[in-house]
Amino acid sequence: MSAERLIALAAALWVLAIVLGCAGRGRVLARGALAGGTVAIVLAALRQLPAGMPLPITAWPGVVGGRFQLAPDALWLLLFGAIVAFFATALGTPAARWRSWVVGAGLSMLGALGCFGLQDAVGFLVAWEVMSLGGAVLLIGERLGPTREGRGLLFMLALLEVGALALLAAVLMIARSVGSIDLAAFAALATHPVDGYTLLIGVLLLIGFGAKLGLLPFYEWYPGAYGQGSGASGALLSGIVLNAAFFALERAFTLWLPGGGLLAIVTVAAGVLSAILAVLYAFQEDDWRRLLAFSSAENAAIAVTLLGASQVFRGEGLLALASLGFVVALLHLAGHALAKGALMLAADGSFRATGSYAVSQQGVMRHSPWLYGVGVVFAGMSLAAMPPQAGFVSEWFTFQTLFQGFHLSGLAGRLTLSLAGAGMALTAAIALATFVKLVGLGILGRPPNEAMPGVGRGHALACGLLGLAVLALAVGMPWWLQGLDGAVASHFAGQSSAALHKGLLLVPLTDTFAFISPTLLVIVCPLLALLPLAWLLRARRRFRVRHAPVWYGGCPAPPNGMTTALSFSNAMRTFYSFVYRPESEIRHEHSGSAYFVRQVHHRADVSPLFEAAVFRGPTRIVQWLAHKLSPLQSGNMNVYLGLVGLLLVLVMAVALI
Repeated sequence: MSAERLIALAAALWVLAIVLGCAGRGRVLARGALAGGTVAIVLAALRQLPAGMPLPITAWPGVVGGRFQLAPDALWLLLFGAIVAFFATALGTPAARWRSWVVGAGLSMLGALGCFGLQDAVGFLVAWEVMSLGGAVLLIGERLGPTREGRGLLFMLALLEVGALALLAAVLMIARSVGSIDLAAFAALATHPVDGYTLLIGVLLLIGFGAKLGLLPFYEWYPGAYGQGSGASGALLSGIVLNAAFFALERAFTLWLPGGGLLAIVTVAAGVLSAILAVLYAFQEDDWRRLLAFSSAENAAIAVTLLGASQVFRGEGLLALASLGFVVALLHLAGHALAKGALMLAADGSFRATGSYAVSQQGVMRHSPWLYGVGVVFAGMSLAAMPPQAGFVSEWFTFQTLFQGFHLSGLAGRLTLSLAGAGMALTAAIALATFVKLVGLGILGRPPNEAMPGVGRGHALACGLLGLAVLALAVGMPWWLQGLDGAVASHFAGQSSAALHKGLLLVPLTDTFAFISPTLLVIVCPLLALLPLAWLLRARRRFRVRHAPVWYGGCPAPPNGMTTALSFSNAMRTFYSFVYRPESEIRHEHSGSAYFVRQVHHRADVSPLFEAAVFRGPTRIVQWLAHKLSPLQSGNMNVYLGLVGLLLVLVMAVALI
């Protein structure tokens, strides 16, 4: 079957799943249709990527003009998002209500496919809104959060609509300038001089796409929305949906807008600050989904930083370095999709075993298949940028890209990339601590009882395979880079992704600057480990192993003491208190008399940085208007008839004028 027919088959299967979900019939068939569509996408991408050419589907019934085409970079991001989506849809949600989840998953993936391929502005905007609507429907029926009020989902929709309005304004401004709503014609704007008009368009695009990518201040909707749903939902949102949003942003910046200028510096600054703040908040979380949600915002911000650096280089005509930043951003999101999908599905496995998404030492690993532990460790290593995983490769490339700032002639560009490198170093350090916490507290420890079930085979298999895929991406990077050659050639004439490797060595355009080889690391690291392992075995034969109690700060050791997520992150919370503004509350329950305390409740939390300064004011205005307009909903028929009469008078007055 050709790649074009596979794409059409995927769309048809997703529509079938939506119909079945709306009808409430055939739960297994609906999940099978969702998973089958993702398999078709994977096969189409694998068939087309080696050719390095766009995939046009002329018979696609688009909203306007019927034009649908998947560029090589779209195929790359779609491939890795679809791999994760296969496991997420095959396993499904652990929630009892499945209908809205199936409908939301189908809408999200259909919208993402439209964002990747539709070539007219109207169709793209419709697909963008369908993708947002699908995400809300996906989460709203699960009700797996601590509360069922749905505040997190409303907050998500409100901020996404802010982004949608900014995106609509930007698209209208571009269409007015170029005289067409065809996205291919938008490239004519890149020939315009860099002025206030193009800067405004770029800022609006950054706001519009950044609302879904989680750039500041929009990342604050991530934990509330993800925390209401399952890990399967998080895998879809952090995979195919996030990749579609980034593709839209990188297409706009690299094809529609002129490079360089203030916009590129603003993009780098927004990406770096978003990454730092998101990973700081991720470190404080004690819920799998909320922690991984902030991590998704952090990794999206890293990709945006690379895109901004690419624009900085492009502005000075350094196309080779611009292509380096572009390729590394795509590599980073590919590894992120696989690793985040593994951990999101691991969260669902932990939930099924323990009944909670809390990051706590419940010993999940002791009764689970070994593949579960392999997947969690490999994915955590990748997101912590530890060798030889894919995250290590992409973040090494990230630093090499930012270090190339000395090639720039302008002081502003050199200073921006230097500060960005320092910010990325801070982000990487906190990310390492975050995933040490997640893996160490999330799956290890002593179970509360030996009868506690482990993670099911389905989730263990999915988590393990995705973790191994992360390693395979890193080890096979010299070959995977060939799939990006077409994307580089289409965006940067005369450049090639082949310049990023020399044989098995990965290089930042030249091996005289720096190089690594994860392919060889996989062979060398086990060999280097033989020596310390031999010393360990020798020491165990000569010296007896002694077990000593854990030190509890000079206090008597409690019988069931363990490290909590709060105690692990409290030092960071204290040091960065100016960011976190920590809140602590102690509440006592008494038994009849104020002198007899029955129970003490302690709650510790951190305050969102932008909620009070940015979001609380407009929220209060809307609530005030709703209160003032509430008499209109009095239920009095005479009031309603009076309003209809007034409206009729106004319509007649306008007509007469």
